[in-house]
Amino acid sequence: MKFALLTVTYAGLFYDGKALAIEEQILKAKELGFDGLSIETKRPVAAPFDIEKSRRAKIRDMAAGEGIELCAIESMSNFVSEIMEERENNLAMMKQVLEFAKDLNVNLVKIFAAWPGIVWDKGQIASYAPYDRGNYFKYLSSADLVKWHQAMDGIREVADWAADLGITLALQNHAPVISPGYEDVLAMMHELDRKNIKLCLDVPLYADRQKDKYVLESVRACGKHIVLTHYGAWNFSETSAGEVVQEPAPFFGGQINYETFIPALQQIGYEGYLVSEYCLPVVRNHKITGIEEVDRATRRGLKYMKQLVNSSISIPA
Repeated sequence: MKFALLTVTYAGLFYDGKALAIEEQILKAKELGFDGLSIETKRPVAAPFDIEKSRRAKIRDMAAGEGIELCAIESMSNFVSEIMEERENNLAMMKQVLEFAKDLNVNLVKIFAAWPGIVWDKGQIASYAPYDRGNYFKYLSSADLVKWHQAMDGIREVADWAADLGITLALQNHAPVISPGYEDVLAMMHELDRKNIKLCLDVPLYADRQKDKYVLESVRACGKHIVLTHYGAWNFSETSAGEVVQEPAPFFGGQINYETFIPALQQIGYEGYLVSEYCLPVVRNHKITGIEEVDRATRRGLKYMKQLVNSSISIPA
């Protein structure tokens, strides 16, 4: 397995400080010990309409020269707006995202079935727009089915464009529309019936479904369809002895079961990227902190994950 940094970490949205440009993030990824960079396509760092083709070529060449692989382009897609024009705007955005990926020689683009968006006014800390995070026991209403099929229609259209460019789409198990866990995202992938649609499976998005049996089941069920995964750098601390330990995840209050998830990925032969992201407000002692705290947190998370990858944790065969 390899490790990549997600550009949202240094986008200036969640800490007190400026955003780092893609070129600066290539150097940051190298400095911190990552193998790659995953580029999230939104301002202020990497909206495709802000980056002309000549700069794209320079970014591609710089990354290669620094030994940092541009491993994925991560879109902010939302296929389920009830407004027809907003769905069309999303498709227009996705065409730009695919062209951006092609120009950077990246053949993997992450998509959401739906994405609520980020609320951000320059100079203020960013927050997520309110959305239904999903309930894996909920009854499916008629409105739920409409959104499911809207997502399917839009994703199929984008998948066909992507196929013409040799690009694979990685559908992430992120709410809304898709419920916490793996079942919904796997079902949608199968129903989409496109060879170039695979899975981005993130165990933090299981919410409180963190028992060993369920996590192991999820990885085995999704198997070779998994082409990307993320971990959060926001819930690690370091003891006085230098040991990195997990703190409770802020969205459900328990620990994320990386100790089963990572060995299970190894067991199925996953050789893709583990992508580090810090996408929550960087708060210490009730104050928004600066980029130095992001550096510390990202280093801690990478150390923890590398230890897991290199350990010999035993899980059922």
